[in-house]
Amino acid sequence: MFRNTAAIVLVIVLASIPATSVPAAGETAAMQADPIRTLVERLDLQRYKATIKGLTQFGDRRQGTDRNRAAVDWIEAQLKSYGCSNIARIKYTYFPSEAKRPSGPPIAQNADAAAGGGRYRGTRTHTGVNVDPMLQPDPKLRALNSQPTEPGAREEVYCTKIGATHPDEMYIVGAHMDGHGWGEAANDDGSGTALVMELARIMSAPDVKTERSIRFALWNNEETGLNGARAYVDQRAALQGREEPAGSGRYPEPRWLGMIQHDMMLFDHGMPRADGSMPAEQRPEADVNIEFQSLAKAAEGAQKLAWALYTANEAYATDYPAAVGPHMTNTDSTPFMDLVPAISVRENERGREIGAGWDPQWHQPSDIYATYNDADFRLGLNAAQTTLGAVGRLAGAALAR
Repeated sequence: MFRNTAAIVLVIVLASIPATSVPAAGETAAMQADPIRTLVERLDLQRYKATIKGLTQFGDRRQGTDRNRAAVDWIEAQLKSYGCSNIARIKYTYFPSEAKRPSGPPIAQNADAAAGGGRYRGTRTHTGVNVDPMLQPDPKLRALNSQPTEPGAREEVYCTKIGATHPDEMYIVGAHMDGHGWGEAANDDGSGTALVMELARIMSAPDVKTERSIRFALWNNEETGLNGARAYVDQRAALQGREEPAGSGRYPEPRWLGMIQHDMMLFDHGMPRADGSMPAEQRPEADVNIEFQSLAKAAEGAQKLAWALYTANEAYATDYPAAVGPHMTNTDSTPFMDLVPAISVRENERGREIGAGWDPQWHQPSDIYATYNDADFRLGLNAAQTTLGAVGRLAGAALAR
């Protein structure tokens, strides 16, 4: 059932939005002056929204369900339609332990602060994961999300832009495609997944060349404890930089230069009011939060990577500025952070802001596409502009004349 639906939606999305095309003659001067700007300008708000909408057809995409597996298949089909190369999957098994770490920190304990997540300040509201299906008012969505998770085999997909001069070096750009809470996981993390897919689409265009490789990874099992990202690290960290076969110039796992994670891109409406309510509109001072972890072994390099994104935001983001902070926590960059410079990009700081209730849709039935307006979606687009600008510079992106 899901595979047929995915194929239909894929056709609709691709038919309604023009694909990246070969640049017209008038673009040539701009391309030569700053090819990164040309790439950033290929990002499109409506296409970004359409990709998020496509992901929501699978409901909350909870790991260990048919809807999750169908979403992985759909993502792979989309990547193929973009012309992405070297598409592959990580396969692993997941068996939850009896003692589960809660996905959201209890506000009284400030668990994230102990993990380097920052100290709460100001008004706080309770956060957690909705487990009551009857709190989802839409009966169709409630039915779609009804299949419970089962332990066992899991898969996640990635693709790679191969560097022309340094194929043995790579930046990893990631987001997690699973969610929960009986909504559509539109923001957590459809917004980050769509961002990574859009960057993969643009960087896979036939006129784009890079000096270094870029891997676009869509993790699974983030909501259960970053298990998909951990599986990737466990399986592939030791393979870095190996040429296979020898003398071929092919590197199945190029050496990691940096990892950039994207997790919740859309909602920066400010601190909760004293009564726990939230402003209805994006706050005027909304920004793109870029975080590194000051306690990580690779913190020095991670801070430099964070500032590279900040600089790219100054150059290429159209609406929202960026802020850099040292409290990265509880996201798929965490398994990488002691091995390679790793950062996360978000709507708010994960520990002291999202953990304090700044996003009332987090893991709730209200995390559906219809909740968000264009100002919200544009915050996600500005995050995409930020990462694309930085990775384009770092990987040495250029356009064919």
